[in-house]
Amino acid sequence: MKRTPKSTIYDIAEKAEASPSTVSAALNGTWKNRRIRQETAERIIAIAREFGYSANLQARGLRTARSGLVALLMPDYNRFFSSLAESFSLRVRQNGLCPVIVSTDRDREEELSTVENLASYNIDALFVVGASNPEDISHYCQQAHISHVFIDQPCKLAPSVVTDHAAGARALTREILRSRVPLGALERDRPYFIGGDANLPATALRIEGFCRIVSERLGDCRKDQINACGYELDNAELEIKRLYERLGGLPSALFINSLTVFEGILRFLITIPEEEIRACSLGCFDYEPFGSLLRFPVHMIRQRHKELIDQAFQLLDEGSVPGTLIEVKPQLYRAMDAAPHRLDE
Repeated sequence: MKRTPKSTIYDIAEKAEASPSTVSAALNGTWKNRRIRQETAERIIAIAREFGYSANLQARGLRTARSGLVALLMPDYNRFFSSLAESFSLRVRQNGLCPVIVSTDRDREEELSTVENLASYNIDALFVVGASNPEDISHYCQQAHISHVFIDQPCKLAPSVVTDHAAGARALTREILRSRVPLGALERDRPYFIGGDANLPATALRIEGFCRIVSERLGDCRKDQINACGYELDNAELEIKRLYERLGGLPSALFINSLTVFEGILRFLITIPEEEIRACSLGCFDYEPFGSLLRFPVHMIRQRHKELIDQAFQLLDEGSVPGTLIEVKPQLYRAMDAAPHRLDE
């Protein structure tokens, strides 16, 4: 059987009475950047369909000037952010679209530059996780008419969905205080908080939750019990070593703010006797399933990444107004327990 020759952009250009470059721009989604009229782009796409031309994902969405690309901007690829990215990618593909995931290391200039680059591809929507300056990103997205939503980072200019960090911190603090054994030394009997960035909303809320429960249970919470030393492994290792030397041992309870910080602290813990570690009630605001296999107990808070993504998509689908904020309760995993517990309030 004789094959019918495949149509080319030159065939489409001839019928549309347009240049091949105009046809190419219409079919690959860059017609807006070239200031080609929407009516022209739509007419070219209609002709391409008549010819049976195989248009790519961008061309399929050009009737509404959409590319079929949905982007996720996040700080790095730790376990929590990676879990978010996995849930995001699955949800986007279920919608018949293509996910684009970019890490910017909380660098303000890199974030804005990346958003500008993504905008040049006519992305359908942008999901932003843990940005250093969410309002700058939202301003740009509004000017570029990009639908956007923030995750794990509230923004007054756009809808946001976040973990209820304060509630999670209160639950974790209650747990480490409940399981702690007083050591008899005033300074070491105090619980301590280590890790994170106090300028970021998530850490600020966790510190607030920690201080509230400590004050309720023990009378007060001093500033020197809080060490928001960032997320770097080396820094976490150095700070726990300094605390150990200052107190003459580990404190009775330690609130560790993220898995990355916990990893740095573990580097130091393996250098001291195991009985000293067991005498400290440990809690981590992050979740690692292998944590239950450690030789000493660690309470953990698990953020519900799938629920965060589902809620974020719902906010976009509903066209939620700027400033809308949804909080998702995290889950408490008590040491040695495989199943999560509801947060006690």
